[in-house]
Amino acid sequence: MKKILIAEDDLHILNGLSDLFESEGYDVFLAKNGTEALQLHAKESFSLILLDVMMPEKSGYDVCREIRKTDPSTPIIMLTAKGEEIDKVVGLKLGADDYVTKPFGIHELLARTEAVLRRTARTQPQKTDSTLPDPFSFGSIEVDTREYIIRAPNKTFPLSSREMELLICFRNHPNEVLSRDQLLDEVWGVHYFGTTRTLDQHISQLRKKIEQDPAHPKSILTVHGIGYKYHSQS
Repeated sequence: MKKILIAEDDLHILNGLSDLFESEGYDVFLAKNGTEALQLHAKESFSLILLDVMMPEKSGYDVCREIRKTDPSTPIIMLTAKGEEIDKVVGLKLGADDYVTKPFGIHELLARTEAVLRRTARTQPQKTDSTLPDPFSFGSIEVDTREYIIRAPNKTFPLSSREMELLICFRNHPNEVLSRDQLLDEVWGVHYFGTTRTLDQHISQLRKKIEQDPAHPKSILTVHGIGYKYHSQS
């Protein structure tokens, strides 16, 4: 049974989400604030984590930041009532894999949840697949698919599962122009409900980790009007 951690301070929403995911066959763990969420995460291994942004004691951003220090791979979906783009960017930058803005429909939330879990299931076997060396080179950096980190000269950066999947996708298509829709289908899943802006935000954050000068990228290039291309030297 898949384990899901739901952290939400609104008890009506928390109980509603609990009933929803239990009816879908999940083993549900509930937290009413950020501190409880971190305590549960320290004791259990989860398939997925839902984090409300505005929680007492520790915000969803704080919880996401703390989790990513030791756990780079468990998928995290942020639940937020905020509609400002900067709030979504903050969550992605801290390592969240997706976000859902309140009020949301249960079918959309379940679809996003299932898509995240499918992507995780696809990625896990690749981490030990002999066709995917560990580490592998990507531009001027080394990618460790077991520890979910990248190693640059004198630096290391953690990777979210979404960022890892993007790197794997680009690596599998060197010097090939990939449209935004192709990348969304490959990494977010064909049933993704969001916009291409989500992809652009992830690329922007990924460039900050892998490019020497993110404003003038050398590895992940923008192909205007189409999408992106991994410029491989090999």
